Amino acid sequence: MSRTKVVPIPVMGRHNINAYLLLGRRPVIVDAGTPGSGQKILDQVTAHGVDPSDVSLIVITHGHIDHFGSAAELHRLTGAPVAGHIADLGPYRSGRVREPYLPTGPMGRLMARNRKLHARVEPFEPAVLIRGETSLEDFGLAARIMPTPGHTAGSVSVLTDDGDLVAGDLVAGSFMGLIRGKPANPPFHDDPQQNLTSLRKMLALNPTALHVGHGSPLDPDRVRQWAYREHDRLVRLHAAGRLTTRGK
Repeated sequence: MSRTKVVPIPVMGRHNINAYLLLGRRPVIVDAGTPGSGQKILDQVTAHGVDPSDVSLIVITHGHIDHFGSAAELHRLTGAPVAGHIADLGPYRSGRVREPYLPTGPMGRLMARNRKLHARVEPFEPAVLIRGETSLEDFGLAARIMPTPGHTAGSVSVLTDDGDLVAGDLVAGSFMGLIRGKPANPPFHDDPQQNLTSLRKMLALNPTALHVGHGSPLDPDRVRQWAYREHDRLVRLHAAGRLTTRGK
């Protein structure tokens, strides 16, 4: 297959919330943004010369509203099936995230007060149910869906054969991407230690770039340096009894 091109689709601001268009033999959309953003995403997809009916799959990286909010709408607009991990079926089927949000820092504590993040959105049923590593060759893309639990139980990333990692909220740009190129935690994690383990597993595959849900692309070496520091921080929090994790 030809090289897969990763095209960011801004949903809010320039990099605050991103969806992605992956261009291979057939196009695939990763993430569906906030509620009501389906047409905005579709307009940007068509601006890149893609016929909506050619979209082969919509991959949802996890069960937070800013990533699956318009999944049902995008499905109607394109006719493409939606893929999601079985461990996040609850949010997808109910249209509600797991409560409460577990903030990773001050920004998360502030954002958790936002009523929009607690709203019920249009639910959907994934036609492609992810349980483990899944090839996307049948959908025209030289790539794999990789389970990367921790941010939520059903978080996934997409790794292309060229080494681009579309990472959802596995890691983020600092201040929701406002500081370009600086890795940081997203506002929330259900299990910070599990998420860091998932991040390190992906880094061990030597990706060429990390394309994140919040921010511009991140350099893998810079993310590795951040991950070492984050490990030490989480160890200290755990030892002090201050590390909050969602119960299974």
